Amino acid sequence: MSVPAMRQLSFRAVLLSIVLAMILAAANTYLGLFAGLTIATAIPAAVVSMAVLRVLGGGTILENNIVQTGASAGSSIAAGVIFTIPALLILGYWQDFKYSWVLAIAGLGGLLGVLFSVPLRRTMIVEDPLPFPEGKAAAEVLKAGDNPGPGLKILGFSAAIGGFVKLAAESGLRMIPDNAAVAGFMGKYLGYMGTNLSPALLGVGYIVGLNIGIVVLSGAVLSYNIAIPLYHWLAPSFDPAMAARLAGLSAADAAGVIRGDKIRFLGVGAMLVGGIWTLFSLRKSLLSGVRSGIAAARKGSDANVSETERDLPMKWMLVSLVLFVIPLLLLYQAIVGRWTVSVPMAVIMVVAGFLFVSVSAYLAGLVGSSNNPVSGITIATILFASVVLMLLLGADSPIGAVAAIMIGAVVCCAAAVGGDNLQDLKAGYIVGATPWKQQLMLGIGALSCALVMAPVLNLLAQAYGIGPATAEHPNSLNAPQATLMASVAKGMFGGELPWDMIALGGVVGAAIIAFDGWLKARGSSFRVPVLAAAIGIYLPLELMVPIFLGGLLAHLVERRAGVAAHDEAARDRVHRPGTLFAAGLITGEALMGIAIAVPIVISERADVLALPADLHFGQGVGLAVLALVGWLLLRSAGRGAARGV
Repeated sequence: MSVPAMRQLSFRAVLLSIVLAMILAAANTYLGLFAGLTIATAIPAAVVSMAVLRVLGGGTILENNIVQTGASAGSSIAAGVIFTIPALLILGYWQDFKYSWVLAIAGLGGLLGVLFSVPLRRTMIVEDPLPFPEGKAAAEVLKAGDNPGPGLKILGFSAAIGGFVKLAAESGLRMIPDNAAVAGFMGKYLGYMGTNLSPALLGVGYIVGLNIGIVVLSGAVLSYNIAIPLYHWLAPSFDPAMAARLAGLSAADAAGVIRGDKIRFLGVGAMLVGGIWTLFSLRKSLLSGVRSGIAAARKGSDANVSETERDLPMKWMLVSLVLFVIPLLLLYQAIVGRWTVSVPMAVIMVVAGFLFVSVSAYLAGLVGSSNNPVSGITIATILFASVVLMLLLGADSPIGAVAAIMIGAVVCCAAAVGGDNLQDLKAGYIVGATPWKQQLMLGIGALSCALVMAPVLNLLAQAYGIGPATAEHPNSLNAPQATLMASVAKGMFGGELPWDMIALGGVVGAAIIAFDGWLKARGSSFRVPVLAAAIGIYLPLELMVPIFLGGLLAHLVERRAGVAAHDEAARDRVHRPGTLFAAGLITGEALMGIAIAVPIVISERADVLALPADLHFGQGVGLAVLALVGWLLLRSAGRGAARGV
């Protein structure tokens, strides 16, 4: 493929990419702490880029590709940080987020992710190509860039809707509740059903699709409608202490206690088994990654390599790897104070980082970055690091859990960036971009995002609270992955974990893997990813219902358009307007959540924006608002697909 004489790494493209990366990192930080999920940001960034550069005199397709490449770091760095670093607050090691430490972990972890992913490009994109669905979709958007106007209007309109609904919710004007739920006792059965009223979650569901929506909701139903009622029924017989705690509680409160203390750890066990299974099933791709790295080193010195095949030189990568690891080694030394521990920590980080970047890239190529189970990868890292640290520090070390989290945080950032990097390189491969320029831009984007992470986290922590609910923050941001990481690390170093529930969750995870294997053998288009099911078991049911509904809307759009089951290109094309609308809902709600946090922090009052009580409406109005947003999403997706947006 010949490369046209087009601008790529221009000053305006780099500057716009940095601005978008920071904004989208802040938005994904809120979304991830709230719902445990982040979304790929390349497509919205590409649409905005095409509109902005057109105003500035017109941009080339390769400039727009550079913008979306750097901006995609907004989702990957946010995911790497929020899945791990808040655990340091939850463990009580930090009282707030230390700027220099967060910058070092996120920035250096992201740069390592870029370096580790470079040798994988040839194998996963050129020689043995994987689908990389979001990369292909981004390329389609870039190729359709001659008419970005309708797409930008869709994005702006839906962002306004998402922002307004967030402003009207409990953390803002308090006009509508955050959740609609009903619970009660039917004899000995504890019944519970509810939904969150967030348009962002509806958008997440549309993007991940019906298959994932069904799987995560099924996990939540298993947790809330089978496991919790069963535990409540049997508690008097085998857990009288729990039965005494539940006496006199309402059905909703009883369900919350059982889930928080016991049942959510079924999800932990399923994630552990799922993470180990993922590593085992991808062992061939790991070896392939090593081989491709060696091949890249040989080809990198070939002067005849075309511009569209030039990666960052391998010798630069090796020098950069040493330069990036040294400050992380010093950071670990500052934590444990023993070189005999900090050096092995750095070695674990490098080895695990490369292995798990390979896993992350492979999974992103198969199921997309939004479905990439980075949290499962991080759990496996923390478990492995904990075992080594227990040998070096002792099982009762007060700093062991913190050290394991620190290793996991760097690896998580690297794995998240690595997966997204390959998506961007896939888009670049399709449109004829230069790989090393994209790789450089992603490194710049990762560092830019790292600069804003600590201030955003501190703002959200002060306004809403992060982690388990407290008297001061009864509706805190769940931070589900970080809470899980803290529980696992603490449990490994003398803490208490319900290992019986974790073991049972492992059995559930194994059963899900077996069922998914059976579906694969039958050639079924419906699959049951174990880590998606595990996150459904672990997270509150209310979060999973709108995700399922969003996936159902995506399915309806496909049905109306007559898309064949295995026609990925047609599916991407049909879903482009709906994906933009969904991305707008997510971005608008997340940015409004951050904006609302500012007056809350300044005034130190959670109700600073609340309207008078006679303007507060109940669950029925909230459900009607969510239904209206869903109708607008479906209508916009259908009309946009008909126009070919």
